[in-house]
Amino acid sequence: MEELKKTLQSSFRWIGDRTDPDYRADVTGWWRSAEVVSRIGAGLADLFDVESPSVVMGTQSRGSLLGVLTAHSLGVGFAEVRKDPGRAADSDAWWEASTAPDYRNKQLRLGLRRSLLRAGDRVLFVDDWIATGAQAEACRRLVELSGAQWIAAAVMVDGLTRADLRRSLGVRSLLHIRELG
Repeated sequence: MEELKKTLQSSFRWIGDRTDPDYRADVTGWWRSAEVVSRIGAGLADLFDVESPSVVMGTQSRGSLLGVLTAHSLGVGFAEVRKDPGRAADSDAWWEASTAPDYRNKQLRLGLRRSLLRAGDRVLFVDDWIATGAQAEACRRLVELSGAQWIAAAVMVDGLTRADLRRSLGVRSLLHIRELG
């Protein structure tokens, strides 16, 4: 795990100056590294291997990328949550939840096909970064609507400032934001 953390740290960068309104994290180096891609699913899965999830859930797009890698490592399926889903003619086949304002002060509508979660499923949420917890909380509501059980949230980077929310969501991470310089 320590080797993976060092690789993640070395392939990460901040873009801009901290005083710049466009200052942001750049994680694209993680996807370029074959070493990271080959180990990241197992790294996230190892955070919760004893909890035995039956399905992994992640939001479009990075949560889907990481969720599939984690699900593969755990030998379980994956349920994709779509942001502002366009459902066309099958609107009754979806559960929806709205997020609280995120780190950009935006709210999203999240949607999950009802066929992807069932009562009795044990769900592990996966994403690249958690800052406000808004998407994770909305995904937990989708899990509750389905009758499934929320296990926890496995993330690459924990940037939450609220310890109560970290405990409530069961967040574990490969890195904490403080470890990214």
